Amino acid sequence: MMNLLRLSFLPQSADLGLLILRVSLGFSMLLLHGWDKFQNFSVKAPNFIRLFDVVPSHISLGMAVFAEVVCSVLIILGFFTRFAALNLAITMAVAFFIQHKGQFTGPASGELAFVYLVGFATLVFAGSGKYAADGK
Repeated sequence: MMNLLRLSFLPQSADLGLLILRVSLGFSMLLLHGWDKFQNFSVKAPNFIRLFDVVPSHISLGMAVFAEVVCSVLIILGFFTRFAALNLAITMAVAFFIQHKGQFTGPASGELAFVYLVGFATLVFAGSGKYAADGK
C-alpha cells in the first residue's frame, strides 16, 4: 500500500519534470498570451501599460511580445532556457506586481501571472534539464 501511495512504480526524473514544465509553460504562454499580442500589436499598443510612466506603451508591449513569443519558443526548445525564463519571469513580475497590483483574488486577479512567475523562476534556477537543446 505504501508503494502505491508513494507512486514508486513511476520512474523519478527531474529532467522529465523539467521537460514537462518547459513545454507546458512555453506553449501556454505562447498560444494563450503572446500570439494575440503579436497579431494585434497596433490595436493593443495604445492601451498597454506604461512602465513606471517612463517607458512608452508600444515599447513595453514590444518587450512583452519578445518575452511571450520569442522566449516561449526558446523555452519549448530548451535553447538558452535560463535567459528566456529570466525574461519571462521579469515580464510576469511586471504583470503581477504592476498591472494586477499584487492581487490574488477579485476582478483584477493576478493569480495566473503569479503562477507563471513561479514556473519561470523555477526554470531560471533549475535550467532546462537534459531533454533540451542546451541540455547537459
